[in-house]
Amino acid sequence: MSAAPVPARRARRHDPGRRDRLVDTTLDVIAAQGVAAATHRAIARAADVPLGSLTYHFGSLTELLAAAFTRHVETVAERFDERMRAAPDRAAALDALAGHLTGDLLGSSRDLVLAVELYVAAARNPALRAVTQDWMSRSRRSLERHLDPVTAREVDALVEGLVLHSALSTDPMDAAQIRSALHRLAG
Repeated sequence: MSAAPVPARRARRHDPGRRDRLVDTTLDVIAAQGVAAATHRAIARAADVPLGSLTYHFGSLTELLAAAFTRHVETVAERFDERMRAAPDRAAALDALAGHLTGDLLGSSRDLVLAVELYVAAARNPALRAVTQDWMSRSRRSLERHLDPVTAREVDALVEGLVLHSALSTDPMDAAQIRSALHRLAG
């Protein structure tokens, strides 16, 4: 008697960048459809990976969302800190902040949507609030290169409010109004 044939093992796909791709794809899904649509299935489909890949790399959907939003925050915070480091004085720092706000945050509909989605998700999920807290702390440290800590916190809050205002208003402030508000508060 011959033994039953052993089924051939399916070759494992070598994909060392899969975890990073899942994080990037999660940001894409959130930007296009919102956090509510960022399910395991939707992300796996968009990344063209088996559903099990998500649970292999991330213990929960919250962990994946936190990784994705952290990546977004790191990108934005690094750009902002570069601007603040390059500013030679307070006036230049406020101009750089206005450029960051109108160019980096509000100039990209994708970045604007990701910021608003993060705010909403963090309001509901304490694990994501840690991401927003880190973002605020990093922003304030960058601002403190040129502003005292109290003013840095107030300016940071103004920036967050301006992001939400710009995302939600049918008549958002233009770049000159934003620049004027920043200079009035911290100039």
